[in-house]
Amino acid sequence: MTLLRRPRAALSRHRPWPLCRQCGGVALDMGSARTRAWVAGRGMILDVPTVTFPGTGAVYPIQRGSIVDTEGTARMLDRLLGHRLPRFGRPVVVVTAPVLGGPAYRSEARTAVEVLRPRTVLTVPSARAVALAAGADLSRPLLVMDIGAHLTEVVLLVDGAVFDARRTALGTGDIDDATPSARIGEALADMTTSMLRQDETSLTVDALGRGPLLAGGGALRPEITCRLADLLHVPLRAVPAPHTAAVRGAARLLEAAHSHPPTTGTDPPSAHPH
Repeated sequence: MTLLRRPRAALSRHRPWPLCRQCGGVALDMGSARTRAWVAGRGMILDVPTVTFPGTGAVYPIQRGSIVDTEGTARMLDRLLGHRLPRFGRPVVVVTAPVLGGPAYRSEARTAVEVLRPRTVLTVPSARAVALAAGADLSRPLLVMDIGAHLTEVVLLVDGAVFDARRTALGTGDIDDATPSARIGEALADMTTSMLRQDETSLTVDALGRGPLLAGGGALRPEITCRLADLLHVPLRAVPAPHTAAVRGAARLLEAAHSHPPTTGTDPPSAHPH
């Protein structure tokens, strides 16, 4: 198991940004296993496998939190959404991004989404989107555990901003005889323990005491959550419909839109970690 961590100093604070109430909007959550889309005025319209078919068989353009085939991702989005969006008008697109995906993921995502002719493309850390979907109190430290098909993240939010994060390239899609489900619970506990040990404040302890917020398909797996609860000895809180929490959180940002962002086609400085 490989644990990846971004130093706290490299994680910027995240705050809500302004959008346009009159503009169409699309919220996207592109995972290595499934892609989900929410369209303003229509709700959730897509929950499909993340795959494209260039003529030589199935190709999976997103793998373990990385966009490995930008052109393939663009083709997929065009196939899935091109005919579902208004022919005229340019939507605001909000894309969830793995907290530790870094600038490379955000850049590749914006490039792929250009196929939708967006007015503006914004990214939101998946953990923050999950917290918004849950209606969590962001004035207090919050620990978010997002258990996906091929990537699992543990993120500490403070005042809604990413304060610390860990991830492992392991998820529910890896469960088999060689990788039992309990191993994911153990990986989550290990990442949380590492975060506790390196935190010189009481923020991680406070967040853990509140109970981690669970999202992703893994939150629906009792063999994972029970093992995690046994190891951490704290209450666990699953987001309702945890597998769609990230896209629903991104959708909440669109629903709360009220004015244009200051720079067209790019993210505001506080919209993502630098």
